Amino acid sequence: MGTGVLVLVASAVLACGGLAGFLVRAGRREAEAEKARLAEEARVRAVRSMEKVWSLQPLEFEEYVADLCRRDGCTGVRRVGAANDLGADVTGRLPDGRKLVVQCKRYAKHRTVGSPDLQKFNGTARSEHGADVPLFVASCKFTKQARAFAARHGLVLVDVDLLGFWNSGTPLTALLDLDIGRSGTNRKLAPDD
Repeated sequence: MGTGVLVLVASAVLACGGLAGFLVRAGRREAEAEKARLAEEARVRAVRSMEKVWSLQPLEFEEYVADLCRRDGCTGVRRVGAANDLGADVTGRLPDGRKLVVQCKRYAKHRTVGSPDLQKFNGTARSEHGADVPLFVASCKFTKQARAFAARHGLVLVDVDLLGFWNSGTPLTALLDLDIGRSGTNRKLAPDD
């Protein structure tokens, strides 16, 4: 009877080990599914929150961007956009001290920002305003050519998708490190989206 008990105990241990392994794998799958669900939920909230942004007037949009910069620890933030602003709508300093110069375009969601707008901004951001970080923020998408130009010239682009995440709490410093040449999409949004 001693051998039978040992076999029974060994079988029970193996069964418990198998059950534990199954439960661990199931828990991982459930955690991954929850992570994906939360990411999708954040994306949907970001897009919904953009409805308010699209209703802003251009000067209100510039102040909105300035407020986001302030929220994320930028100092000396000023909305300077006006006629003859030479491409600077907002200026300030990032938390690490680098000078930030921002061009803001509040366009309808189905429009795009093309390379000519970025070329103008690139021509003045550093030379006229002394930008360490030239940032172009748009409430729409950038064309493929604009994204390629920005990547070649070290311009930071925040399109409608990234703006939605910035609006929802993602800090500006996290957006600065993204490679706009390879991230996101340049497909226009439909007017109904």
